[in-house]
Amino acid sequence: MLQAANVVRGAVPPAVRPAGSSSLLLTENQQWIGGPPPLMDKLSPRERELVLKQGRRKVLNRGQTLFSQGGKHDGIWLIESGRIRVFYTSPLGREITLAYWHVGNFVGGPEVFEGTVHQWSGVASSNCSVVHLPGKELRSLALEIPNLAIGLIEGLTFKGKCYSALAQMLGTRSITQRLAHLLLHLVELYGVADADGTVIAAAFTHADIAHMVGATRQWVTISLKRMQEKGIVVTKRSQIVVCRADVLEEMRGQASD
Repeated sequence: MLQAANVVRGAVPPAVRPAGSSSLLLTENQQWIGGPPPLMDKLSPRERELVLKQGRRKVLNRGQTLFSQGGKHDGIWLIESGRIRVFYTSPLGREITLAYWHVGNFVGGPEVFEGTVHQWSGVASSNCSVVHLPGKELRSLALEIPNLAIGLIEGLTFKGKCYSALAQMLGTRSITQRLAHLLLHLVELYGVADADGTVIAAAFTHADIAHMVGATRQWVTISLKRMQEKGIVVTKRSQIVVCRADVLEEMRGQASD
């Protein structure tokens, strides 16, 4: 199938990654696409057992809120399955997506213990299973398990860099450039070979895309329609097929709104 994708003009074969292993971030640094190291990756089986013993497992349906901006903060959530969208809501009600975090990542920062309020919100963008590690218990575990403390620091450092990169892109790249960049990013993460090019095999609405690039849903709809008229993409129901990745590369490098 990858060979078939190469035959299509301008198409690029998607990167091969384990399902659900990558996080969706709007960043220009290719090294950050895969997300931070899983929080429990360096823990021994006994240490993992100790951590999970203190946790409280929770199952969420798609669209269900995990935590809300301004709500009381207490610890973090470790993602076992599914995908969590983290986003900020402005005083006027406008949303900007910070990231989609997948299996192995934790959400609920930047504070990881307790005593503050959430700076942004988290919602399940697919059916999810998470483990809540309350702040008091997490603090004790971090003192007892050095590799857990290191994992928390590495995760927070990674997230800080990503959110800084997002702010830089919002301030220095045009909306058109950000849209082209996001489409190429989605191809890398979710691309599947198709007769017309590469299908983004994940359901993202025009509103979802708008929240990621800092635009309105109407602007995204109009822009995708224009791209389709030029043969750059094809929209099929709720999916997008990228036909000319080479053109998107050019748009990402130099574009104006």
